[in-house]
Amino acid sequence: MGTEREQTVGSLSEGAILRRILAVLGPSDAEVGPGDDAAVLAAPGGRIVVTTDTLVHGPDFRLAWSSGVDLGFKSAAVNLADVAAMGARPIALVVALALPPETTIGFVEDLARGLRDACRLLAPGCAVEGGDLTVSDTLTIAVTALGVLDGVEPVLRSGARPGDVVAVAGELGAASRGLRVLFDLFRDAAGEPVPVRRDELSPAQRRDLDVQLRPHPPVALGPIAAAAGATALMDVSDGLLLDATRLAEASGVTVDLPPGLDDDALHGGEDHALLACFPSDVALPDGFRPLGSVHPLTDAAVTIGGLPATGRTGWDPYRDWDAHRG
Repeated sequence: MGTEREQTVGSLSEGAILRRILAVLGPSDAEVGPGDDAAVLAAPGGRIVVTTDTLVHGPDFRLAWSSGVDLGFKSAAVNLADVAAMGARPIALVVALALPPETTIGFVEDLARGLRDACRLLAPGCAVEGGDLTVSDTLTIAVTALGVLDGVEPVLRSGARPGDVVAVAGELGAASRGLRVLFDLFRDAAGEPVPVRRDELSPAQRRDLDVQLRPHPPVALGPIAAAAGATALMDVSDGLLLDATRLAEASGVTVDLPPGLDDDALHGGEDHALLACFPSDVALPDGFRPLGSVHPLTDAAVTIGGLPATGRTGWDPYRDWDAHRG
């Protein structure tokens, strides 16, 4: 006879599943937390930053490669990074889960544990404050993140000015290397994913894999960058070159990056570093390092060592992720 964690969601009621999830998440500090028709949150300054992201089994993750904790952590982290990229402080997540009936309740508890752990580690004070459950043939995790600005103006990607210093906080390229570890080493002859065998990996490969499966974006540095006078800010989710292009085009400037950056740093996705621009007379906050410079618009939105960037730009899920469901 199986354990309670091996019960499937198809054998339980919605209320029973929710009780198991809420037991993992713990008590809420919101004015009204999970359990009513909607949450009620205090909003310092009266303005809310909101973002949403969806992870779908197949296009976005493979169950052969990711645990429930991995998926909960990553689905929280990518949304927390987007809030931070506005210069805001995350205060709450709302999570919708579409679960195949054969999903075990143990897996769902692990997913909740990952959500909880990501909030505690990356954005203390932020928590899951509600959501929705439904059934689907495809496991889907949709997260909405809410943040507050604490009296500062939002930092947009459109504010970079000629003369600004381009800076970055967080890693560039590790997630791309981690994804390559999965695709190169943990698929069978037919291309289907097989479970990860971490003991077969080098320490460097294990670290890159960890960054891919459980990203740790520098969420706390978003508000710090805003307070320090950042003119532009964004999350590097689709590769440095593509996201720097988006920032440059939104700002009507040219961003010059240094030569010597490798392909993973330039083109790989899912780093969730923070890309920022600061006036040249502003000291970079701890955690940010200089990366390039902002110039008046030329024929190229992004140059590398003064030369127009060429070739592919960055991560595209429709092109870079194969069709296997995993």
